[in-house]
Amino acid sequence: MSPQWTGVGTALVTPFTAAGAVDEAAVQRLARRQIDAGVHFLSPCGTTGEAPTLSDDEKVRVVELVVEEAEGRIPILAGAGGYSTREVVGLVGQMERAGADGILSVTPYYNKPTPAGLFEHYKAISESTALPIIVYNVPGRTGVNVDVLTLARIAELKNIVAVKEASGNLEQIAEICATLPENFIVLAGDDELVMRVLALGGDGVISVVANEVPAEMVQIVKKVQENNLEFAQKLYDRLLPLMQVNFLESNPVPVKAAMAAMGLVNEVYRLPMTSPQTKTRDSIFRILRDLKLNTETANT
Repeated sequence: MSPQWTGVGTALVTPFTAAGAVDEAAVQRLARRQIDAGVHFLSPCGTTGEAPTLSDDEKVRVVELVVEEAEGRIPILAGAGGYSTREVVGLVGQMERAGADGILSVTPYYNKPTPAGLFEHYKAISESTALPIIVYNVPGRTGVNVDVLTLARIAELKNIVAVKEASGNLEQIAEICATLPENFIVLAGDDELVMRVLALGGDGVISVVANEVPAEMVQIVKKVQENNLEFAQKLYDRLLPLMQVNFLESNPVPVKAAMAAMGLVNEVYRLPMTSPQTKTRDSIFRILRDLKLNTETANT
């Protein structure tokens, strides 16, 4: 098993300046906060990072900044996905040159490829790079599910090392854990399911809520791995409302609003993402107060 992609990886938000540009200083500040909290790897330029609204040049720059801040202390899993295989292959090459240690590649969306198309898509990516590749399965966003048989075929490619499973289908996740090779890594793609995925034999999580509470997410996974389930469950139960509020509206709107309230980022989105509704914002603030996640505690 490749240990660098187990444990907790944070799906980093992309901070923007008030003018809407990538806030380079904030990117590195957020990465530093995550590393100091003990997360095992960072994943910039995914859904949580508002990748669909970033240009390729901006994506590459964000990865360069995170790689620079990490200084080899933890690996960087760069997001590089899309619905044009040729364009994805090109972006993967740019991410490799930017210093990424691995690639998180979401399934093609909108054009809804067949299982054969999915295999050929990942085969082309695999053949284009020596970097390890993690398949990102999130059918609620892409309109296509990577079923177990298709994933097993994709996993035979030389550098396909893991799946980020965000289908929400525990039966499918259980089958993946039971039938794919032992060295194939299974990562939860939903914070709410982290305990259950770990219980099924999963290896960790690529987390949204770790943007807000990185050290706590590290503790949950660590305590499960140590079989201290009572401690892990208590901490999970405490953080569950925050995990849930992060998805009251489309990710990353709530998590970015929460981080702004914590003093970590400007609350600036790129269209079509917009600020949360008042009732969502009220829920976010209430949960932050309950968890005592104010500006002072967020920056210590």
